Amino acid sequence: MPVPRARRRESIPAHLTRPGDRKALMFIHPLGPEGAELRPLEPWQADEFLAHMDRAREYAGKRNGLPDVVRDRAGSRAFLQTYADRQAADSGRLYGIWQDGTLVGGVLFRTFDPAQGVAEAGCWLEPSAVGRGLVTRACRTIIDWAFTRRGMRRVEWHVATDNAPSIAVARRLGMTREGVMRSAFVHRGRRLDMELWAVLSEEWGGPGE
Repeated sequence: MPVPRARRRESIPAHLTRPGDRKALMFIHPLGPEGAELRPLEPWQADEFLAHMDRAREYAGKRNGLPDVVRDRAGSRAFLQTYADRQAADSGRLYGIWQDGTLVGGVLFRTFDPAQGVAEAGCWLEPSAVGRGLVTRACRTIIDWAFTRRGMRRVEWHVATDNAPSIAVARRLGMTREGVMRSAFVHRGRRLDMELWAVLSEEWGGPGE
């Protein structure tokens, strides 16, 4: 397993705007005073990510398909490599949330299209991290970066209609509910409706809103 290079504690740096730049992966962003941090998730962290998924599996899997994808080390590494490839292609991003040195959740841009100025954000948590505002702060950080550093115009949030915690995050992020896509996806054998929420760059109040 490659040994990670030392990371400096800093805000998301400007050179994140350069697709495929390895330096762009080396940062730690504090998420408040409680010892929580936002960092990149990379393929060399497959074992740590799998252990986190095992802790999150029952809780997160009720509403999120990620635990069903990451079931073993191979699946963990494949998922992380997919997002490493998207990072290099400037078409996606993946970040973990650490609390006191333990990976407890994450946020991501499932899609990231600079040409159209549109991205789709998402999140997940394990039970120990619920109720601390970590996802909201992490999402504000990456959305603010997308708008202010990358010039994106719109960030979307796709969520099942019965996923009240995720809908609450969308509201806290200042997003507008734009509609419902009926029978839009299948999760664990059930067809579910999906709500579409979004925030535009001109509506964005910044990371501390």
